[in-house]
Amino acid sequence: MNRHPLEALLRPPVELWSTAVAVAMAAIALFTPWALLLPRGVNAVAAALLLLLALVRARQGWGVLRYQGNLRRLRRYALRTDDLPVITQQLFLGRGFRWTQKHTQRLRDTHRTEAQRYLQPPRRGWRNPWVTPPDAGGNAALHGVEPVEKPVWMALGERVGHTLILGTTRVGKTRFAELMISQDIRRGDTVIVFDPKGDAELLRRVYAEAKRSGRERQFILFHLGHPEVSARYNAIGNFSRITEVATRIANQLPSEGNSAAFKEFAWRFVNIIARALVALGRRPDYQQVRRYINDIEPLFIEYAHAFLAREGPTDWRAAIIAAGQSKDRAPAGAFRGRHPDAIALARYLQVHDLFDPVLEGLASAFKYDKTYFDKIVSSVGPLMEKLTTGPIAELISPNYSIEADRRPIFDWLEVIRSNAVVYVGLDALSDSTVASAVGNSMFADLVSVAGHIYKHGVDGATSTTPSISLHADEFNELIGDEFVPLLSKAGGAGFQVTAYTQTWSDVEARIGSRAKAGQVAGNFNTLIMLRVKELATAEMLTDQLSRVEVISLTSVSGVDDSSEPGSAVDFTSRNEDRLSVSEVPMLTPAELVALPKGQAFALLEGGALWKLRMPLPDAHDDPLMAANFAEIAAAMTRAYLTHVPPRREPESWWRVAADATDAVGAAEHD
Repeated sequence: MNRHPLEALLRPPVELWSTAVAVAMAAIALFTPWALLLPRGVNAVAAALLLLLALVRARQGWGVLRYQGNLRRLRRYALRTDDLPVITQQLFLGRGFRWTQKHTQRLRDTHRTEAQRYLQPPRRGWRNPWVTPPDAGGNAALHGVEPVEKPVWMALGERVGHTLILGTTRVGKTRFAELMISQDIRRGDTVIVFDPKGDAELLRRVYAEAKRSGRERQFILFHLGHPEVSARYNAIGNFSRITEVATRIANQLPSEGNSAAFKEFAWRFVNIIARALVALGRRPDYQQVRRYINDIEPLFIEYAHAFLAREGPTDWRAAIIAAGQSKDRAPAGAFRGRHPDAIALARYLQVHDLFDPVLEGLASAFKYDKTYFDKIVSSVGPLMEKLTTGPIAELISPNYSIEADRRPIFDWLEVIRSNAVVYVGLDALSDSTVASAVGNSMFADLVSVAGHIYKHGVDGATSTTPSISLHADEFNELIGDEFVPLLSKAGGAGFQVTAYTQTWSDVEARIGSRAKAGQVAGNFNTLIMLRVKELATAEMLTDQLSRVEVISLTSVSGVDDSSEPGSAVDFTSRNEDRLSVSEVPMLTPAELVALPKGQAFALLEGGALWKLRMPLPDAHDDPLMAANFAEIAAAMTRAYLTHVPPRREPESWWRVAADATDAVGAAEHD
């Protein structure tokens, strides 16, 4: 407000007194110039100069009053959906200002005892009958230290560096997500929204923005909590390397202590099953994996017959039948409880030197004692039961041949090609295990798709990098080993991840390692922090800020007696105001804990600190906003009836299957 070392804004607006005096003197000079002994003509000039002085002083006094008013009240900031600004090269974050040393100084000034009278919020009374007490909580002074704010934008080029948004419960994370998602949809990006809880308001907003942008037919709803209207998705059916199938399933199993060995066994047997299915030209899914883990004999027999028909001698069928009819010896311990036909097939393959890596894996699994086999894969059994029980099984293990089921089946590469808008509701409150398994499988699939785009582009040939905006609400519920490469390696393929969570400790607890959590944090170039309640989380932002110098005013008073008997001076006194400079943090964790709802600090564009107020979405009278989920469900059902999706397998599947079959021998040694 001024160029002095201390602004001194927390004081009475004394400028208004001089304003009143200057106005009074101007009136006297203009209407009764004789009272000031002013001749005609000169009085008009004097009145003009006095009014100019009054204007300057009034402006200064009004600045003090406005500043103090900002400190004591929270202004509501709402924005109608139609008024949301969308710019091709920038992302709108709200209104705010760049935080500098000046604002740290002003905030420190509010901590003084004598300044507290200027920070009390106005109360409703006969003088202020329309005052509404603020309901956002927090310290209004955090934003009030700068009366002049402006729209805050983030360059889209920074989005591929990924964005982390932290904030405790009910302070505006999901509403901030709506703000960013709405712009991404209107901008024309491929938008993927992961919502573990299944927030109805977020779903309504995503659907409304898809309709507003003319992308209603590109909207895909996948919701584990509403399988009757959800699109379908094969969580393990798309991959670049066949070993990904086993990895996606095994990564959901515990790996601490003795569980690590069982996890490795489970990975091996799931990999054996997946290789055999792909070699037979069948797409892996959870239903088939569960079936063959429980009983691998049918798959062993089917693949062995297919292999022998292709590579075996012409009389192999007769030789196996003869071996099965032999009564020379009873089944050995490993074969006890197995079907005679499978035993005969295994013995035939053992006698004849016919090598095939897939068949070798199946035979090794078949030769295990059945009781022992059941024990070592018992860890994956409960998980597979959860994933293949009830209506959810039809969502994540879709049957491509059922024409009566009109719910579409999607894969991520096709989503990107068609520039779709996808909402993924995982219903984690009902079953966190299934939600985590499906979410991590989707992330692993997206990493695989990113690798495909790196090598071949979206349409099979190197082309313009797509813009894929991925929003992960409550991402601590989703994060796993699959999420890390999505952050570290997928940016070049056009993926721009925005992750939302409450505290960083949630992420550390989920990952189980502080070092890995630090690795994840290091991949977020932009950090936006709303109110948090954990100091360690707040320090993620404050530790990245520099220290600044602030000025403190100290009043000094003293009295000294005179020691000279003949002196006429009995004592001397002095009153001083001393300025001292100290170095303090630009922002402290305690101030992040005191943020009002809907406000945030953001580190943008290489560490610049901004203070934000995000707009509350004003959905009043929005004709495109669905009233509830039932309305969205009805719209999705009508879409399924009028637009029958194709039931054939995607053409890319056969190419992937062929490549996987050719590379299956190499995968054995990876």
